[in-house]
Amino acid sequence: MSALPDGGRDPPSLSRAFSHDEVNMDLTMCGLLPERAEELAHLYEEHENWNQVKEVWFEERRANRSTKGSSQKIYRVLTSRFQNAPASLPNPRDLPGVLDSCATSRDKAQVLYPYLVADDALVRYVVHEYVQRLSEGQPDALNFSNESLTTALDRFEYADGSAFDYADSTIERWCEGFRSVMREIGVLEDQQTVVGSPPSLGDTPLLVAMGYSYEEGDDGWVESPVGLQYLFQPSDRWEELYDRAAETGAWEFVELHGSLQLRPTDEPYSWISQEGGE
Repeated sequence: MSALPDGGRDPPSLSRAFSHDEVNMDLTMCGLLPERAEELAHLYEEHENWNQVKEVWFEERRANRSTKGSSQKIYRVLTSRFQNAPASLPNPRDLPGVLDSCATSRDKAQVLYPYLVADDALVRYVVHEYVQRLSEGQPDALNFSNESLTTALDRFEYADGSAFDYADSTIERWCEGFRSVMREIGVLEDQQTVVGSPPSLGDTPLLVAMGYSYEEGDDGWVESPVGLQYLFQPSDRWEELYDRAAETGAWEFVELHGSLQLRPTDEPYSWISQEGGE
């Protein structure tokens, strides 16, 4: 059963969408880090206060003799992803339950990935560029070599029209950071691989991607499901993924005005509390 019209809409290019202040190279020092992100999520669930989370986080690292500077950078970047998370994603306090329902470490990475994309302007710009390549059917659309990534970065301009300009060594580290994220979410197979393919999605990351797509989109969200697009799911997979979402019971097909529409059975993330209660 399908609610999807033929084709789809690509997310727009984000060149000239961001000011200098909105763009950073944090990915050079802090990738997805699913295990540490999950640890932070559990601490936030326990303490419900970021100041207390910070105290506990650094106390534990002092006990383990972690480098203070490194710990501070990682804490700053990871907490930014949670503190700045849009309302279209699960609330960070609910993340432990979401992550506990994941079947694999890849599932967890795929759940945490949209928090990175939403928080990091440069990552989001590059993801949009690659989603467009995939939609256009370009050969090796998911080529994440330094050359291919740099080509995308070279097309980036700030809102004032000025060009993207970082040292080559910094860009190389950023490219490696981006590839590490692609490995975590299953797009790239291993460290030797630079050309990837659309990853398979477990049920939990699928439901998060569906909720994100629904909340971010308009009435025609099924034509441009941003959560699925960010995970590089080609449009010929969407119908199958929509059917899978409906099979979980969290989503349903409803006939409205003579056509089938897909919508949450309750609220987009109501399934989280149900998971937690099981």
